[in-house]
Amino acid sequence: MVNFSGMAPYLSCTSDTVYVINFWATWCGPCRRELPVFEKIHQQYAGQKVKVLLVSLDFPQTLNTSLKSYLISNNITARVLLLNAPDSNSWIDKVDPSWTGSLPATLVYKGPERHFFERELTYEDLNASIVSLKP
Repeated sequence: MVNFSGMAPYLSCTSDTVYVINFWATWCGPCRRELPVFEKIHQQYAGQKVKVLLVSLDFPQTLNTSLKSYLISNNITARVLLLNAPDSNSWIDKVDPSWTGSLPATLVYKGPERHFFERELTYEDLNASIVSLKP
């Protein structure tokens, strides 16, 4: 569990790695539907310069109950952070100025080049975004 300042460094890495940061919650149907896509990408690019980070916006009190059990039962092995930052208006525009706050939301970036999606992604959508940023 982290606050926004603990998660913020993941939004501005300047290495030659492609970062895929998905904001989701267990109570969000489209988020649950697309989570296997992120796990597939995580597995597919293991050992390459692609990092997947799943940022859960679930309530902190669900960490040891529904959140962990959901991740285990769905075989999610990508890195997961539980964001404990209830004042979303103070940080949403730092992720992307166009973000309205709807879930799911995904930021894919490498250095200064950024792709932001505020919708459910397919494997093809996500993989095409990653491929466009890889050397």
